[in-house]
Amino acid sequence: MAPRDLLLALVVIVAWGLNFVVIKVGLDGLPPMLLGALRFALVAFPAVFFVRRPALPWRWLIAYGATISLGQFAFLFEAMAHGMPPGLASLVLQSQAFFTLFFAAAFLGERLRPASVLGLLIAAGGLALIGLQHGDGQGVPLLAIVLTLCGGASWAMGNVLTRRFGSVNLMGLVIWGAIVPPLPFMALAWYFDGPERIAQALLNISGSSILALVYLAVVASMLGYGLWSRLLSRYPAGKVAPFSLLVPVVGLASAALLLGERLAPLQWWGGLLVMVGLLVNVFGPQLLRRWAPAA
Repeated sequence: MAPRDLLLALVVIVAWGLNFVVIKVGLDGLPPMLLGALRFALVAFPAVFFVRRPALPWRWLIAYGATISLGQFAFLFEAMAHGMPPGLASLVLQSQAFFTLFFAAAFLGERLRPASVLGLLIAAGGLALIGLQHGDGQGVPLLAIVLTLCGGASWAMGNVLTRRFGSVNLMGLVIWGAIVPPLPFMALAWYFDGPERIAQALLNISGSSILALVYLAVVASMLGYGLWSRLLSRYPAGKVAPFSLLVPVVGLASAALLLGERLAPLQWWGGLLVMVGLLVNVFGPQLLRRWAPAA
């Protein structure tokens, strides 16, 4: 990979890793579902008037927006509002890699690889350790972990849908898919929080919440996916995708530096196991193919 493109990949990883700290800042001033509605409204408008719609039927665009945008972030925002620490959220959300394997096997007929199953078992052990103890001596709420895993599953379902699209402009897909979530998010906000809390949050919105929204919409969504799609158009997916393994590293480091998030030893070991599981899933098949002829 050219040095310039390597730098762009690192920019994306830092932008996505910091995303979890920024979500925490946004949630300090806005209810979770309202934060989601405002984020995707900023992503979609006015960008849809300047970015060409992908050559996909509307049903696929709606399905994409309902899974990767609405489902993933509705569960993630609620998880963080219920006590999921930002650093751990960035790690646990990577469970999407394993959900993608199972959904692809179930709906696309893809075969589960032995290395992927081994990686899943290792990562599952890591998730179990993460749930045992939080840095302050208390366990991470089970509801928060389950909600984050549901976010990973929604992301994975969107990944499987994207595979069926074939070659498509990722930036256009992200922007036009963002048309879907705002109204469902507002309906959920109305149901969970009520009109009075929504009005109060909007009337008293702070500067930090506005900056968080701008970051989530412009930096994490538009800039991040725009650069990512550029890299995917220049290099094979197998060379670009492994960079996403660095997102939880940046997420954990930024949460520690900016929010003072501290993990217990068991959770560091759990995080390490999750990362090892992800590495086995990504690189295990290539290593096995290399070792098999030698054996």
